[in-house]
Amino acid sequence: MATAAGVSIETYLRTEYEPDAEYIDGEIEERATGEDDHSAWQAAIQKWFFKHEEEWDVRVRPELRVQTSPTRFRVPDVSILDAQLPREPIATHPPIAVFEILSPEDTLRRLTRKLRDYAGMGIPEIWVIDPETGLFSRFEEDQLMRRTHFHHAGMGIEFPMAEITVLVR
Repeated sequence: MATAAGVSIETYLRTEYEPDAEYIDGEIEERATGEDDHSAWQAAIQKWFFKHEEEWDVRVRPELRVQTSPTRFRVPDVSILDAQLPREPIATHPPIAVFEILSPEDTLRRLTRKLRDYAGMGIPEIWVIDPETGLFSRFEEDQLMRRTHFHHAGMGIEFPMAEITVLVR
């Protein structure tokens, strides 16, 4: 995965990347492109939350730029936003949840940096899905922990993660 150094935030924000890239302290980092299983999981997460958008008062956004700090922009596979917050072209308020689906190119070091950026922004639900095994992990206390239930008490959202699994085709 290539990176480009010495790029201003303004240049990053007005440049289109295919697929969208992330901006980390002046460097453009390409994101891993998903294969069929990656795409299927991304669609399943979106379908699940779309079914509950009104009930939970959320917005579902695939590959939305999220400004995790003044000099870092991440692009989660799926972001779940609080619909009570204003719409923004780039999320500057912490999403309720973000989901990352692993790709063969992902490295633990790079993934951990990304998850720490999400945690530093204050995102309460940070999930990683391994499409090869179908296992869910939640990032908590600076580590990935296998979990089977999504629970966001503040929004009253709770469900077994296996319910998303049945939507993967």
